[in-house]
Amino acid sequence: MAKGKKSKSSSSGPQKPDKFKQQSADYLVFADNSHKGETELVPITDTLKDNYMPYAMSVIISRAIPEIDGFKPSQRKLLYTMYRMGLTKEHRAKCADIVGQAMAFNPHGDQTIYETMVRMTRGNEALIHPWIDSKGNMGKVYSRDMQYAAYRYTEAKLDQSWEILFKGLEKNAVDFVDNYSATMKEPVLLPAAIPTVLINANQGIAVGMASNICSFNLAECCLATRALILDPKVDLLEIMPAPDFSTGANIIYDREQMAKIYETGRGSFKLQAKMDLFEDSKRIEISEIPYSTSVEAIIEDISKQIKNGKLKEIVDVRDETDLNGLRITLDFKKNADLELAKKKLYQMTSLVSSFACNFNILVDNHPQVMGVREILLTWLDWRRVCLSRELTFDKTKLEERLHLLRALESVLLDIDRAIRIIRQTEKEDEVIPHLMAAFKIDQVQAEYVAEIKLRHLNREYLLRRTRDIAEIEDQISDLDAILKSPKRLDKLIADQLSDYAKRYGKERQTKLVSLEYVEKLKIEPKIDDYNLKLFFTRDQYLKKLPLTSLRSAGDLKLKEDDEIIQEIEISNCSEILFFSDRGNTYKLMTYELDDHKPSQFGDYVPNLLELEKGESIRYIVATKDFSGYLLLAFADGRAVKLSLDAYETKNRRKKLLNAFYDQADLMGLFYAEDLQGFGDLAIISNSPARMILVDSDLVPYKKTRNSQGAQVMKLKEDQTVKEVIRLNAEQAEELSYYRVRTLPAAGRYLQDDFINDKQLSFDL
Repeated sequence: MAKGKKSKSSSSGPQKPDKFKQQSADYLVFADNSHKGETELVPITDTLKDNYMPYAMSVIISRAIPEIDGFKPSQRKLLYTMYRMGLTKEHRAKCADIVGQAMAFNPHGDQTIYETMVRMTRGNEALIHPWIDSKGNMGKVYSRDMQYAAYRYTEAKLDQSWEILFKGLEKNAVDFVDNYSATMKEPVLLPAAIPTVLINANQGIAVGMASNICSFNLAECCLATRALILDPKVDLLEIMPAPDFSTGANIIYDREQMAKIYETGRGSFKLQAKMDLFEDSKRIEISEIPYSTSVEAIIEDISKQIKNGKLKEIVDVRDETDLNGLRITLDFKKNADLELAKKKLYQMTSLVSSFACNFNILVDNHPQVMGVREILLTWLDWRRVCLSRELTFDKTKLEERLHLLRALESVLLDIDRAIRIIRQTEKEDEVIPHLMAAFKIDQVQAEYVAEIKLRHLNREYLLRRTRDIAEIEDQISDLDAILKSPKRLDKLIADQLSDYAKRYGKERQTKLVSLEYVEKLKIEPKIDDYNLKLFFTRDQYLKKLPLTSLRSAGDLKLKEDDEIIQEIEISNCSEILFFSDRGNTYKLMTYELDDHKPSQFGDYVPNLLELEKGESIRYIVATKDFSGYLLLAFADGRAVKLSLDAYETKNRRKKLLNAFYDQADLMGLFYAEDLQGFGDLAIISNSPARMILVDSDLVPYKKTRNSQGAQVMKLKEDQTVKEVIRLNAEQAEELSYYRVRTLPAAGRYLQDDFINDKQLSFDL
């Protein structure tokens, strides 16, 4: 059925056409035209565009995303309401009254407006620079359960720094539009004289996008913006090193990570609670917590870890938050190590939490994710327009004043004549035309002269007024010069930024803690260290047996036709390296394996290490300190020596890619404590079977772990190495016939008695 085709409806209501099931998936929506007695089938895409898209755009533009002045519409409407109410001095008004009047601009309900107000108050402590001075219980941003009082009990007024937001509002600095009922005007933006968009934290979730802006220190932000005016390439991190939060705490500071956030507007950093340790009374007091968590969440985390037995040393957890501020007290057992407990608390609870940045801001009704520098530059462009409009307003007013004073100057030449004209004019409406004709002035000037009181028609008054002409002309000339000079306009903005930074700036509340310091806070699990043996089988099973269980054990149980290919004696605090047939090396701590019984098969290594499909482990090596060396021999006749510490990593990486030469199969891997400790190797090729006996000292040592080494055995085109055997001195003496002195060597054909009687085995 094509779009727009009609079908009759029955008296019971709109009916779906019989062909409905055959329609394209796009045609699923019926437009109800029941008043016409019919329905119309329309594409769902059109319905979404017509109905959902306006809603989505309204949420993005008019609700959730802050604009360049730093406010969402609901916040701006509330602050403007308080400004109109004259709440800029000592007088406070009931919040119920403020909310009621704010509804003239914001029709979204009284509770929503009040919640917006609460978050902007000094009492709630959500903002590092609150715009509302409150009285009464406003709750706390760091407490989930501490609720604010009803608006009939609380009072508020604008903070003393209100001029930052509203100065210039009466001078046409920004545009005004009708409110939702078209009964009043409201500003589109507030002419904020500092970059408030970065000074207070702001979060919003729209349709298909979100915004999460962290707060910055007011003084640092103002000074950084001022520096940006002087040098657009200035390093902002030197002036404004990191965000600053009203809840204090510490930022785990990584300059490289912070630079990325400043550049892109996206990224995250970690906040760490502030703790004070009291060894005498065995307690820890938490006085500052990350902005993104709450007291209740932290207490729940700690209680959970106590129940799990991971924080057994804690005796009691108390929320002692009061009028003096936040405090969580932890009491410990007498023998507790508070430093260790502090580290464990940081690791196991939300005392360390992340803040995810998403600097999404509306600019000219277009959402944009910008870095800090771009935000400040965009704000400067907008602020220049606001200030230019404000100065233009001042200039226009001065020009109007000058225009009137010019009339007084004309009248001053003949005051008696002006009086005579007024006295001798018979009709009132003829006074203005007569004055205009007599003194060559326009109607506005004539009106001004005619309105002068009789007591002011004296020479002294007129001389005093006309003396202002020269001063006003200078002011106009200066304003005109500023408007024509971008440098002077920028200097005015910079001076305002410096002034506000000095008047309203405060010390940083969030301190910086270097990432290097935090790295030291990592704690190792307490591991029981004991001697054990690892058994690795051909069918990829790994069995871990303590030596104590081996003493009384009988035969080790293996799968049918399986066999042990490696045995390693090591301790429980060692690290195991698994070398696969694809050039990868996997790493695992011995204590991460469960102890097995002799009657068990052990762990299946492909599952244990999550190997790739078809990948298998060829050899394993265990070490405690990564000392010693490895010798690797490959199927293409190459061999190489590597230092074992080439596989040591700062972080506990589970998998190393390209860990060794992978252009040929790994046929032998041996460990020695020094480079000369490998002894002699027997390398045997496939048909026709040849063998060389080579002193391992001839194999080169390389520093790069995926080095191919050097050719040791010469092979024909279809030949490969099928076995590499490490020999003891007695075995090497018996096979001296196959010894070679230079490399590479083709070797000699294997003798029949060697093939039949060979009793050599791997010796790792």
